Amino acid sequence: MLHDKPLVFTLRDQIVEQLRNDVLCGRFAEGERLTLMQLVERFGVSRTPVREALQLLTHEGLLEGRPNASVRVARRPPDSLRELVLPIRRSVETFALRSYFGTLDESDFAHWGEILERMRRACLARDYPAIAEHDVAFHRALVRRAGQVDLELIWNSIVARIRHHFWETQQTDYEDPIEIYEEHMALLATFRSGNVEHAITTLENNIGSKNRNKNPSPPPSLAAKPPSNPSSTKTSQG
Repeated sequence: MLHDKPLVFTLRDQIVEQLRNDVLCGRFAEGERLTLMQLVERFGVSRTPVREALQLLTHEGLLEGRPNASVRVARRPPDSLRELVLPIRRSVETFALRSYFGTLDESDFAHWGEILERMRRACLARDYPAIAEHDVAFHRALVRRAGQVDLELIWNSIVARIRHHFWETQQTDYEDPIEIYEEHMALLATFRSGNVEHAITTLENNIGSKNRNKNPSPPPSLAAKPPSNPSSTKTSQG
């Protein structure tokens, strides 16, 4: 199977991953200035991989400015863009899941379970930046499992434009953050059900819906069947 790390994970890739997570999870404020030398000192590396990382993140839309000097965290896109972008994100993630659903095995569930365990601990600590980080990591892992680089590039670009969604909705849509963990565990359970359409529907509901179903219905094969004896069902004659 393919885990969520590419086969070649370069120094630049590691820096990109860390900085991307910092922006997506709100650890960097909108408009915050990041200098090349500041980041070189932080990561203990030469200028080249940091410069390349900043160029990539600027291209994604997370940063803006000149990578050779300094950049700033990009301004928040207008809220109206969310309604346009969320359906595209759903399409990308459900496309990815459908592409490999029939080949899921225990190593997949173990890997995703490890991410959700870190999310559980963050939920108990009410550490919202960490919750957002593990939420992003879980959904990125779903996309990366498809093994299609272009698909992940599209997903990164989409998420960059709705990044505030992760840390804002988690604080406004849930009375207790542990519900976020429980919702994702329920999602993982639908993957185990073997019913791809039920899994796809549950994933769609998980992405950006304000009316999430915290206790998703069982797949059709497990749902209660209507009584088979017609006489047991009363019919109104009025």
